[in-house]
Amino acid sequence: MSNTNKVSPQDGEANASNMAKVDHKDDSNGVTNPGFENHEMKQTNRGKSGSVTVNLQRRKSEWGGATLSAHDISYTVKISGKCCGGQSTDKHILKNVTGIFKPGLNAIMGPSGSGKTSFLNVIADRLDKRNIGGKILLDGKPIPQNFKCMVGFVVQDDIVMGTLTVRENFAFSAALRLPSKIKKAERNELIDDVIKELGLQQCADTKIGTPFIRGVSGGERKRCNIGMELIISPPVLFLDDHHVLMLTPQLALSLFSFPPRLADRGRTIIFSIHQPRYSIYKLFNNLMLLSLGQTVYHGPAPQALDFFEQQGYKCQLHNNPPDFFLDVINADQSTLSEVSQNNTIEDPQALHDKITQGFLDSSWNQKLQADAALISSKSDAHGVSNERHRSIDYATSVFNQMMVVAGRSFRDLIRNPQTGMAVVGSSIFFALLLIGIYWQLDENPVTAFSDRSGLFFFMVMVQMFFNLGAMEIYHKEKVIYYTRT
Repeated sequence: MSNTNKVSPQDGEANASNMAKVDHKDDSNGVTNPGFENHEMKQTNRGKSGSVTVNLQRRKSEWGGATLSAHDISYTVKISGKCCGGQSTDKHILKNVTGIFKPGLNAIMGPSGSGKTSFLNVIADRLDKRNIGGKILLDGKPIPQNFKCMVGFVVQDDIVMGTLTVRENFAFSAALRLPSKIKKAERNELIDDVIKELGLQQCADTKIGTPFIRGVSGGERKRCNIGMELIISPPVLFLDDHHVLMLTPQLALSLFSFPPRLADRGRTIIFSIHQPRYSIYKLFNNLMLLSLGQTVYHGPAPQALDFFEQQGYKCQLHNNPPDFFLDVINADQSTLSEVSQNNTIEDPQALHDKITQGFLDSSWNQKLQADAALISSKSDAHGVSNERHRSIDYATSVFNQMMVVAGRSFRDLIRNPQTGMAVVGSSIFFALLLIGIYWQLDENPVTAFSDRSGLFFFMVMVQMFFNLGAMEIYHKEKVIYYTRT
């Protein structure tokens, strides 16, 4: 039995204390793992999604999840020399990391610089493959070339348009990411399903909000970002969500109250998070801890305390487990003096080597390696080691994408009249200024030519400066561009 049931929630978490244990069943061998109380996760893998094409009836009845496995992942970046032409060196961000992510909530944790965000981007196929080693399998098959078109990835920055409502933002995502053969009525029905699933019915027709327009709350805004990805019913949903530290405790709990509901319906959710509060941590099904690009722990979240206790570090009563994990990994001496059984000062690098080696020798790693080897062997046995999932392409044509994006930009301009009024007002002002200066020019050919050339010069310069205002659009839209390309 995990020591988790001895840990009391932090202040303000009494309402969630009745959810202190989960019974998590391992799909591979039927072994029931103890977990947090009274929170029964129903992880039925109800189907495998292999295409961005959406079947309306399947979406309405069952939400499909998939098993994503990463085998001996390594990631290296080149660091250039200090001087021009200096010899570059390789920096190893990830070192032979293996992980299996099944339907449910899969958290990736670690201190700053541990490689958790890099690992999330690697398994989401968002980084240059030339610097990546190992293989990534989706349901036992290599991921397709355009993997990003069939999965959802929620970035830290907002990708919603503040002048549009929640429903209109979902409609924009559906128009671009769902096949054109899906009728508008069916698309609207899918949008209503996502709105209901995320609990956004009350604010569905409310604008998201901008610094000048009052809109939805912070938690609703984050859920809207998640809904933008749920439109295509992805087999795997990635959340780069460790920015929840910047939210208030109530807002963070509101945000993370919905991924468990999605996981209950068979979705595979993988996310990175830095240091969650206990009421959020106890919702996790599986946990991966990273340190300096190496695996410290990978297995059921409730059993992480058992692993650290085997290494000689016992979490104190009333201590938050995520805080305890990171304090030990960071070799925080004040924490180690209280939780270590040998009461000796440990060097951070020596502690890192000790814990990583302890995981390599542990039963959790043995089970992980056995399950990973089984997935690879089954793929090889069926002759699909080189067979990928069906190639995924963009759901709509370039012309349709241009029309949808142009329509959204026009609607944004109409609903944000301050910008348009400023441009029109400036144009009128400069027009009157030029008229006042060059009114009734001299008819002398010599002087008239120089006067008119000056007029054309000022007109061209003013027009060029007006066009520079369009650069703001690229700045606002670059996050969406990087997310979708």
